[in-house]
Amino acid sequence: MQGFIYPNEFELHWGILIVLYPYLTGLVAGAFILASLERVFNVKEVQPTYRLALLTALAFLLVAPIPLLAHLGHPLRSYEIFLTPNRQSAMAMFGFVYAWYLMVVLLLEIWFDYRKDLVLWARQATGVRRWMYYALTLGATDLSKRSLRFDDRMGRWITIIGIPSAFLLHGYVGFIFGSVKANPWWSSVLMPVVFLFSAIVSGIALVLIIYVFSSLLRWKPIDMQCADKLAAFLFYAMVVDFSLEMLDFIHRLYESEESIEILSRMIESRLFVSLIVLQVVLGTLLPLVTLGLTAPALSKKSVLVLPDELKRLAYLGSAILVQIGIFSIRYNVVIGGQLFSKSLRGLTVYKAELLGIEGVLMASALLILPLIILWMLVKILPPWPDAEASLPTEEGGDTGVQRPAPAR
Repeated sequence: MQGFIYPNEFELHWGILIVLYPYLTGLVAGAFILASLERVFNVKEVQPTYRLALLTALAFLLVAPIPLLAHLGHPLRSYEIFLTPNRQSAMAMFGFVYAWYLMVVLLLEIWFDYRKDLVLWARQATGVRRWMYYALTLGATDLSKRSLRFDDRMGRWITIIGIPSAFLLHGYVGFIFGSVKANPWWSSVLMPVVFLFSAIVSGIALVLIIYVFSSLLRWKPIDMQCADKLAAFLFYAMVVDFSLEMLDFIHRLYESEESIEILSRMIESRLFVSLIVLQVVLGTLLPLVTLGLTAPALSKKSVLVLPDELKRLAYLGSAILVQIGIFSIRYNVVIGGQLFSKSLRGLTVYKAELLGIEGVLMASALLILPLIILWMLVKILPPWPDAEASLPTEEGGDTGVQRPAPAR
């Protein structure tokens, strides 16, 4: 019997909005891990993107639960997971993971890192902005050396705590899919690890894109040491991520379970464009080759010696292709796992709507919304090193207060 599928398996329960959820949380985790390179691992080359990565993580984290809420039939009841927690449900525990990461990790680190600047901006600004910055200081206006050392020390410890928290935030998404034993497309012990490393790839690529575009819009020179280091880390993360994906694929082939036939048919027909073309060729192999030739990843010098303008274009194009590939990974996991029947005898088709709550326009709006929030955050909390260095006192002179070197 070929091509048979039960009627109750025809409709897909999870659509494009559920694809967005792991994609957005992956960007959050990856951006935060990139920020930790400067704070914890003392990678000074990426320092120009430290604050930008934190604000990027915050902007996308604020939007991350919206796809889930929009998908729910009664989103106003979502607060009940906090009132009646179910510790045996990974999905129900997401609310606590999200609250921990937002309130305890991300907001606290941003506050400790910006507190000195908030005090100085409150002294410099007038009118509403003065009171806004003073409110953000929470009344902590002490700029003594002891206070600044405490801020830096606390920020570093929060970052250390935030690294496993970022792993938990996105790794548990892969855990949810990998623990579904009845679905051969999802059931894999490597699923959480693959999700995690693909998140690191997407976060680094996103910060690289935003850094290049923001520098061009501000008419500021791009720090090529920073861009080279970001491209190198992106290359390393992609190598590990692609190796894990290939290991998972080879493991499935080696097992050769009864589902291998229907999965092969699904890849050849339903997922050929999204999996082979977008994910593997355009989203992985092409950026890997480009970064391997242009980025100083394997040695101090790149294989191809190019002008800085061409290198920036190569980095930017590779990062954009990486975003396409990572989104395709999320699409192939979420949608692909629902394209075959539970009887493993037939395939169905997913057709995304244009309008409606589950439509493409809604998904596009949710992808644009974090960028709007990031623009607003950047206006309030400039993440640029030159903005931090040119903060005068209320009288117009130098404050004489410098950020202390972090304790190593």
